[in-house]
Amino acid sequence: MIKNISNLGDAALYCDFGKEVNKDTNILVIRYFKSIQKKNILGVNNLTPSYNKLIVSFDLQKTNFKTLKKEIENLDIADGESISNKKIEIPVCCDENFSLDIKRLEEKLKMKHEKIYENFFNKEFFCYMTGFIAGMPFLGDLDKNLRAKRLETPRVKVPKGSVGLTEQFANIYTFDSPGGWNIIGNTPMNIFDSSKEKNPNLINPGDLVSFRNITKDQYLNYDE
Repeated sequence: MIKNISNLGDAALYCDFGKEVNKDTNILVIRYFKSIQKKNILGVNNLTPSYNKLIVSFDLQKTNFKTLKKEIENLDIADGESISNKKIEIPVCCDENFSLDIKRLEEKLKMKHEKIYENFFNKEFFCYMTGFIAGMPFLGDLDKNLRAKRLETPRVKVPKGSVGLTEQFANIYTFDSPGGWNIIGNTPMNIFDSSKEKNPNLINPGDLVSFRNITKDQYLNYDE
């Protein structure tokens, strides 16, 4: 359950679910997130879930910290929203033009790139959260033998669609952006679509994601 609820500025609650970053904790965060959404609590105007935290922003003209804190503490999520676990397959091309850091990973992990890709493509990932860049999914959990630190010097520009690994997570860059993840490939699939106002994210917290290796020709001729 929630370990602690505290103020975050004048008009937000900071719900702390503990220090652990794991699937069980994150599922609890998502269940609270969905339950608060469904209940449509007066004054709540934004919800921001992360690995093990949930920020609840509110309108001071409609509610206050004490009232909202009590409502969240009294939420019964035992029969609440379950995690949807939508399954999504993402095509990824690992051509040398896209696998910018595979040689670095071979050195850091002491593993041939064939084995790195074998482990990666045989894994089903759980989406913990989206953020940093709009729609960017944080996907766990990488096997321990695939975990590497960020680049010592981040790139000024990582191409849109890049698939990266860092520590226990994989992610997909939804826009050209600075970043320090270890890039192993690129997807032609559009992960974030701002024209879809109600649900611009292809991948949402709680979804299950697998990756499929494609050739460069398949990448260049990809049609969603």
